[in-house]
Amino acid sequence: MDIRQLFRLNQAQTTHFPLMLQMDRAEKCSIYDNSGKSYLDLISGISVSHLGHGNENVKNAIIDQVNKHMHLMVYGEYIQAPQLKLSTKLASLLPPTLNCSYLVNSGAEATDGALKLAKRITGRSKIIANKNAYHGSTHAALSLNSDEYYKNAFRPLLPDVHFIHFNNLEDLDQIDSNTACVVTEVIQGEAGYIAAQHEFLVELRKRCTETGTLLIFDEIQSGMGKTGKLFAFEHYGVVPDILLLGKALGAGMPIGAFISSTENMHQLADAPILGHITTFGGHPVIAAAALAGIEELERLDILNQVAEKEQLFRKRLIHPAIQAISGKGLMLGLQLDSFENTLKVLQMAMQKGVLSDWFLFASNKIRIAPPLIITEDEIEFACKTLLECLNEVYGN
Repeated sequence: MDIRQLFRLNQAQTTHFPLMLQMDRAEKCSIYDNSGKSYLDLISGISVSHLGHGNENVKNAIIDQVNKHMHLMVYGEYIQAPQLKLSTKLASLLPPTLNCSYLVNSGAEATDGALKLAKRITGRSKIIANKNAYHGSTHAALSLNSDEYYKNAFRPLLPDVHFIHFNNLEDLDQIDSNTACVVTEVIQGEAGYIAAQHEFLVELRKRCTETGTLLIFDEIQSGMGKTGKLFAFEHYGVVPDILLLGKALGAGMPIGAFISSTENMHQLADAPILGHITTFGGHPVIAAAALAGIEELERLDILNQVAEKEQLFRKRLIHPAIQAISGKGLMLGLQLDSFENTLKVLQMAMQKGVLSDWFLFASNKIRIAPPLIITEDEIEFACKTLLECLNEVYGN
């Protein structure tokens, strides 16, 4: 069997049409296949590789920690320097009410842990999420998905989950004294990078406070600088009760975190004890990588370049076929007229050396989510290539 046959036979598949690119290595904003062809990465592993590929300081932090020790014990039992340093660093970057982190393995596990925490604190069962939101694919996280197509085959899921429309003030009346939590993205990811309206988040915070409901911000995609601030909620001046992180937090390594106050988080330690437990969460090697990633963001001072890079994309990506550009920072969605044409553009762009993608709930949009270190020349190349592909598809 050749490698493609083995890939389909021995590796579980998520679709019947994988890209089937055989990747060999990656460096900065480029990925190279086994023939040596380079691809400019506008996907970043779905908002993971915000520092690009192969950052030397992150790699050195990984190597240094491997040389000390790897896994020692389930999370929370031993004092391990990488975990403690990362949690302390996060606390220093967040508001005082978000000073205690529970490190887990993924964004989806962070979602699950946060839901458990909200139920534990409030003693309530009702959960509210947004339509067209994506918070992960585990059973609990999948329960927050409003699209029955993705849920029906896996029922029963969590009960008492209700959905409101993102940015709709009238729907906030559904939040009541029975609601444990509201889970919302600040920038809706798989809806096609839709930014929250300021009034919506302000009124959402107000309604949650009035009803004793915990407000959970999912910044698994939008966190770690992709909007020009370390956390997207900083643009709004609205602070959640629980914050979810993942993806780019690990600087290329797998991690998640749910973060709240020390008082809130300590409720997972009794009634029952081990209210949440994870074997590999806070893995010392991954925690070391995550800390190095945050330190690299600070050292490179690239957050203040994000708005300028966003404007360059918006300035260059002007074409009759582009109906709108949604999003904020380096989380942009190019709206076309159909999934069929979006797919044609993406396939052509791949052939020309640019990798992009579509969105789960906005299949007529092209994803622009490159590493934050993308250069002006690379942006120009990406835009030139996409415009060429649009011309070929739409005949302009």
